[in-house]
Amino acid sequence: MTLLDSSEVDSELKKVISVVSRDKNLDKAIIVDALEQAVIHAARRDYGQNADLEAKYSEETDEVELFQFRTVVDDVADDEREIDFDEARKLDPETELGDALGVKIDTSNFGRIAAQSAKQIIVQKVRDAERAQVYEEFKDRVGEVLSGHVRRIERNDIIVDLGRTEAIIPYREQMPTERYRVKDRISGYVMEVKRSSRGPQIIMSRAHPGFMIRLFEQAVTEIYDGIVTIEGAARDPGYRSKIAVYSRDSSVDPVGACVGMKGARVQAVVAELNGEKIDIVPWDKDAARLVCNALSPAVVSKVIVDEQNHSMEVVVADDQLSLAIGKRGQNVRLAAQLTGWRLDIKSEKKLEEELSGAKALVASIPGIGQMQAEILVNEGVKSPAEVAALNGRTLMRLLNLDEETSATVIAAAEEMAGKDAVAQVIAAKNAEQGDGDVESEASADPKVVQANNAAEDARNDRIKVFMKLSGVGEATAHSLADAGYGTIGDVIADSAEEVSQKTGLSLGVARTVQIAADRFLQRELRE
Repeated sequence: MTLLDSSEVDSELKKVISVVSRDKNLDKAIIVDALEQAVIHAARRDYGQNADLEAKYSEETDEVELFQFRTVVDDVADDEREIDFDEARKLDPETELGDALGVKIDTSNFGRIAAQSAKQIIVQKVRDAERAQVYEEFKDRVGEVLSGHVRRIERNDIIVDLGRTEAIIPYREQMPTERYRVKDRISGYVMEVKRSSRGPQIIMSRAHPGFMIRLFEQAVTEIYDGIVTIEGAARDPGYRSKIAVYSRDSSVDPVGACVGMKGARVQAVVAELNGEKIDIVPWDKDAARLVCNALSPAVVSKVIVDEQNHSMEVVVADDQLSLAIGKRGQNVRLAAQLTGWRLDIKSEKKLEEELSGAKALVASIPGIGQMQAEILVNEGVKSPAEVAALNGRTLMRLLNLDEETSATVIAAAEEMAGKDAVAQVIAAKNAEQGDGDVESEASADPKVVQANNAAEDARNDRIKVFMKLSGVGEATAHSLADAGYGTIGDVIADSAEEVSQKTGLSLGVARTVQIAADRFLQRELRE
């Protein structure tokens, strides 16, 4: 066939199809279809875009045969789709009016431009088929861990060579404690496989909790066999993680199975995570016990559960408070992520102070003594307003009162609650007026004015610094400055969750700001 003559292909067409099919790992039918489509495309340059053309590869002749089909008519109005009856009779004596006559076309007259165009189509068709095959191969591998080598680094994103294709580890999915160079071995968790104009895009992550879970499945035989299950995981990538494990077999210790002999199993995971600390805690159906386990290594003294708000008040000894909270709130934050409950950590001393105040307040209600106040506080009733909200029968049952006394206590509590509400309103108004007076007096003091101006100038300087970051607008810069951040380094020192909480920005925006801050500092160091 002329389109793939000896000047372009040094072997027969059949061999070309076999070689391309083998090299690209594609079905021969895909290559044949690409050839047929290419021949039709080349023929349209000479026979028109509306011509009815059909191409067919013949294994016997080892060529792509091309046919043009035209309708037999008396009066030809469209040369591309119609043929005169007399002319059709010369080609086929048995043809009749209205028949579709197919005529074989000599492809040797297409010329080199048509041949080159057809060749490009073949290459594109094969490339598209190869991409489709790669997508089909990887689309069901979401959630797996794949390994490869760093091919290149583009805008802080790592491009990973997986053999047949490439994957990307975006900057936000990398661990901040790691740095990779070209040709380094790297593994990651497949988060997503999606189609794109450049072929299938495989998104991998080393910061996802699923990455750590898959590593434990590989390292711990009991997890792979289903005896031990990982019920939850939370990560501060690169620094610390927590996983909750449960054993279906009472004779198997889930924590011990994950730790392994002399810590060999967990150390294998830690090594892959570049030294990230991992807390392995036993999972429990009871939410309060699970929270106590999750706050390990801190020892919890008491847990007060608020089912309605899905939160818990966790009480620890005074010397355990800092351990329970962790560095920059890391321990309690991971425990909250792991359990799904909002946690409020308090020391025993602070709780005792709060309870003493509540008891004194409730005891001040006429008709309630110290012992009765203690009973109510232990039941979670800590103010006159809450006493007033109680049902009369409930109060009778709790304090062993008669109906008349119960009604008297509730009435007294309502009166005190009303006075408290009025007092709060008056105090708020006085505070507003007082603030105004103080402000007017302060504004008259030159030293105060000078101090205020200096503070405002410093704030404006911080805003200008933050606006140097890529993608950070004026509103975001104001939020960072108002939250107390003084330098770009301060923004990176906190976690994204802490930045979000302090500034009121969404978690996604907080992460974007941190990425921009990190890139800015790296650029400054290089310069």
